Amino acid sequence: MSKFQIILTTIFAIFIVVGVIIFAISGRNNSNGNIGDIVIWGTMEQKTMNAVITNLAEGNEIFKNVKYEQKDEDSFDAILVEAIASDTGPDIFLLPQSEILKKRNKIFTIPYDNFTVRDFKDYFIEEGELYLQEDGILALPFIVDPLVMYWNRSLFANAGVANPPSVWDDFFILAKKLTQKDENKNISTSAVSFGEFANVENAKEILTTLFMQSGNPIVFQDSGEVKVSLRDIYNNDATPAESALRFYTEFSNPVKETYSWNKAMPNSKMAFLSGDLAMYFGFASELEDLRSKNPNLNFDVAYLPQTENLKNNVTFGKIQALAISRGCQNIVGAFTVITNLITSELLGYLNEITGLPPVSRALLMQGTTDPYQEIFYKSALSAQGFLDPDEKETSLIFQDMVESVVSGRRKISEAVSWASSELGELIK
Repeated sequence: MSKFQIILTTIFAIFIVVGVIIFAISGRNNSNGNIGDIVIWGTMEQKTMNAVITNLAEGNEIFKNVKYEQKDEDSFDAILVEAIASDTGPDIFLLPQSEILKKRNKIFTIPYDNFTVRDFKDYFIEEGELYLQEDGILALPFIVDPLVMYWNRSLFANAGVANPPSVWDDFFILAKKLTQKDENKNISTSAVSFGEFANVENAKEILTTLFMQSGNPIVFQDSGEVKVSLRDIYNNDATPAESALRFYTEFSNPVKETYSWNKAMPNSKMAFLSGDLAMYFGFASELEDLRSKNPNLNFDVAYLPQTENLKNNVTFGKIQALAISRGCQNIVGAFTVITNLITSELLGYLNEITGLPPVSRALLMQGTTDPYQEIFYKSALSAQGFLDPDEKETSLIFQDMVESVVSGRRKISEAVSWASSELGELIK
């Protein structure tokens, strides 16, 4: 038995006392040889979760009454709140990192006495630590979708460039080589879709990555208190966030030689699919979509460029974790399910059917021979995120921050300061 399995067995044994009481109250006893009816909610695709749960039940029939229900992403919050209030909610729900602050009061927290921080860090990728709170663990990481760089091999070859960039400083040279403009500065082929927001797919996540690579965590917890760090200086002459925003908006300035993008351009993903954009920043989950929408597109995937002299690699990752609902009446059953869903066997199977890298350090260290998965695995190990107070509202703040600089409404320092204040209001 592995160290991790021993830990899970110990936790289960401790919870069993509570479970006996709960089973007695709820009537969901174990007389039928299973852990009871367990309902999981989430926005993940139904067929994906069904496949995982079927695999789980085939390995052990005690999980035969585990069911998954896919919910609409836009209405999930309202449905969950109402369901928990009326005692009709799920036993478990999938918790994205972007919903941690909003949903943490709806979760049964796993105490550190039963699952230590050391064991959590040893088992899961670093981004999973967003789920660690002062009093325990909010959820156990389940799946991650890292941001990567897709690049058009034909456009690079035509420009005489052999390899994709590994650092952001290279973009100043590549913008000149790969961007094609007429004498009136009308862009026909673009190197990179930086500088705008509305027509840049994943613009918020790109900016988030640039901020985090600059050393700014955006929003973090300090002794249980949530704080905004966007305008913190960190012993620099200017805030790292200002430097990141300056770099991002550089490519939409028509007076600069690096001018590569403007608000009249099409959506960046569509531009990449049509062969008019050299580099596209998307998620690992977008690989098959890109392939299917243009089978003739000659592209490859690369690790996200980093800031030169950066000691620790950083990319953004969308991570989801399994949380036990505060309204759950079957704690033992729910805990048994989530701890079995994160075993190496199940996480490996999830990787097979989704193409997304596992959240287990052990599985990632085993490596892969697939050239795309190799990039995804490396990206998962360096994936990061931040405690987003409100995913949609934050996106609007980031958009206004970018557009105010591009339009000249605000200086870069003013835009960062304004965005920081707005984030602070969201947290309040």
